[in-house]
Amino acid sequence: MSTRRYRIVHHTTMRYEGEVSTSHNELRMTPVDEPSQATLEARIRVRPLTWSNVYEDHWGTQVMAMEAQSPHDVLEIEAISLVERSEVTEEVPDAGGWDVVRSADTQDRLSEFLAQTARTAPPAEVAEFAAQVADEATPRAAALALADRVYQALTYEPGITGWQSTAAEVWEQRRGVCQDFAHITLGGLRSIGIPARYVSGYVTDEAGEIPRGTSVVARNHAWVEFWDGAWRPIDPTNPGSVGLNHIVLGRGRDYDDVSPFRGMFVGPPLVELDLEITFTRLG
Repeated sequence: MSTRRYRIVHHTTMRYEGEVSTSHNELRMTPVDEPSQATLEARIRVRPLTWSNVYEDHWGTQVMAMEAQSPHDVLEIEAISLVERSEVTEEVPDAGGWDVVRSADTQDRLSEFLAQTARTAPPAEVAEFAAQVADEATPRAAALALADRVYQALTYEPGITGWQSTAAEVWEQRRGVCQDFAHITLGGLRSIGIPARYVSGYVTDEAGEIPRGTSVVARNHAWVEFWDGAWRPIDPTNPGSVGLNHIVLGRGRDYDDVSPFRGMFVGPPLVELDLEITFTRLG
């Protein structure tokens, strides 16, 4: 079993046109702790900060609710994590096929990941080719075929869509970013009865193994997990397996459930947002 240990630094700076009197935000920037990913250390620093509260939400994501009540024209957030990521090499076989996925028990137990949301509702063309891949022998084969079709149909282009874009809007222009690829894939999978959930996290653009002691640029990323007896990850933006360079922050029905940063402020508009994420390979 391959293992990597990373120090992850996620630094966000927001500059406003003038003084903001108060801001209230939720931060989802702490990696999850699970069998293939151990979060050994995590802390979030906010400047300025009046109070904060940490809790786990309905989806199992750690949330820091915070408030800055002193006047400020800059808000800085630095999330630092030490994460050990393991790759499970044992291949889990298909667990029962379509009969298990479409059983009444599955449809009831995983209903939250079968219901479409405003973001994932698939346009007719996506629902049509999803129905075509439903002829595949197994749900896994169908999910992989669907993700490949989404990848082939869309062009990755930052700045074309916004955080609020829906699958239908993205499909109309056939361009978008990782969250758009994920929403369209989710809509297609759910339309043929395969439970699927949105995954928010980090990824590096490095191909292959990162040398120890090396720091590389990373970015926020989104991919998908589908259920066919067990949860399995697929990345419709980057074909190939989800591996040791993917770090999970949270899971939910769509982006709205796992947004790394959301909130409100009272004062003049935001004029600049700087985001920097780095991975340093420690072991």
